[in-house]
Amino acid sequence: MSSFSFPSYPTIESTYTSLPDSFFQYTKPTPVSSPKVLFWNDELAYDFHFSEWAKDKDALAQFFSGSTLREGLNPFAQAYAGHQFGHFTMLGDGRAILIGEILNRSGERFDFQWKGSGRTRYSRNGDGRATVSAMAREYIMSEATFGLQIPTTRSLAVVTTGEPVLREEIQTGAVLTRVAKSHIRVGTFEYAYQALPLNELEVLFRYTAERHAPDVLKQNNPALNFLEFVMKRQVDLVTNWMRVGFIHGVMNTDNMSISGETIDYGPCAFMNGFSAKRVFSSIDVNGRYAYTNQVGIAQWNLGCLANSLLPLIDPNKEKAIELAKAKMSELETWFQESYIRMLGEKIGIPHLTEKDLPLLQNLYQWMQDSEADFTNTFLVLEGVHSPKDSIYNDVRWKDWMKTWQEEKTKKGIRDEDAIALMQKTNPSLIPRNHLVESALTNASQGLTSIAEQLITRSKSPYQRDIGYDYTTEVPMGGDHNYQTFCGT
Repeated sequence: MSSFSFPSYPTIESTYTSLPDSFFQYTKPTPVSSPKVLFWNDELAYDFHFSEWAKDKDALAQFFSGSTLREGLNPFAQAYAGHQFGHFTMLGDGRAILIGEILNRSGERFDFQWKGSGRTRYSRNGDGRATVSAMAREYIMSEATFGLQIPTTRSLAVVTTGEPVLREEIQTGAVLTRVAKSHIRVGTFEYAYQALPLNELEVLFRYTAERHAPDVLKQNNPALNFLEFVMKRQVDLVTNWMRVGFIHGVMNTDNMSISGETIDYGPCAFMNGFSAKRVFSSIDVNGRYAYTNQVGIAQWNLGCLANSLLPLIDPNKEKAIELAKAKMSELETWFQESYIRMLGEKIGIPHLTEKDLPLLQNLYQWMQDSEADFTNTFLVLEGVHSPKDSIYNDVRWKDWMKTWQEEKTKKGIRDEDAIALMQKTNPSLIPRNHLVESALTNASQGLTSIAEQLITRSKSPYQRDIGYDYTTEVPMGGDHNYQTFCGT
């Protein structure tokens, strides 16, 4: 690593390395030949005291590609495991290296991580690198998710490496700097439970609880209350995904963050035409992570967390299982209540209950049968968009609209109140797949104009005065045959 004069920088700490060394390995990133800044997030940079760096693009490119480290920095790769498509595997950061932790202007602690920064102990047969296309996708999608007010990791920078990366074809390499509340995953606990002594699982639990849920340590059964803490954050997260038609695509347990943030955007996408079984990921051939399965998969993943916490819930295994099962039975109720409440808010009717489900089921069945655009249908319902598509002349749609109006009247809901609720719930803008693909093609050529326009628009996705334009138009053919790829 060459020496370099950096602008002023915030204090970078590393509390994670207080854990036993079985949880990580100190690892230097692999320098690259010709780093250049492709994307830089000014808003995020300001929040973490990096604003001065924008004035020195050379220093920025050197540091955020991992090519030059400042003195005293000891980056590391994390060890973890995971159930990938239901199969347990020992994993770890194979192409990511954690720089350290930085406090934002509000005093909140966040991880900073290079992604695509070279091989680590956990790389197995991988090259440790990432493509411009994959890193640009994460940059665009994470910032769009943030704009939609959904918990998410964020992206500070994408730096191209000037070096080729071999995937299905030769592509340009890039390093993304990811910002997260932490990178502790369900898979981190699975790793500790399966591979480490009990005292190290206890150390991981206490560290994670102190960082994310300190109040649970004051309660009678800290581990059981910690499980509830994680469950409720995942209920909120996945309900929000369902609200906006987001399909994560690879909900392995190593991609479920303990903090409740959306993490790892590899094959994700947003739906155009509604289909409950919509799948975009090229490797999800059996539809395990389809749109409609996301709630069930989240519950399955949380069951894996519960299993990993059993020794901490109670030293008597049978008692621990009994307590964990009781908590898991509550999870299904929480998801059901959260999901029904969200659906009601999408149609402007708060406080819906299970007996109101037929109204919602009829709407979603009509959207499924008609392949109605998921986002625009709710805007038509709200009156924001004039119905351009002939499907909105369908008798089933008109009958449903009549029933909806009657239901609002019966519940004493004024139209203006319904609309106000819908405006908070339904975005007018999502990152449409064809626009994302155009932005990725553009970025692979070193150009950022399309991505920057998309990101700028994504900052105000609930704005209602945009009307129809290129960001709201549905592509010809919808999502037919559209696939996404992990890029690993």
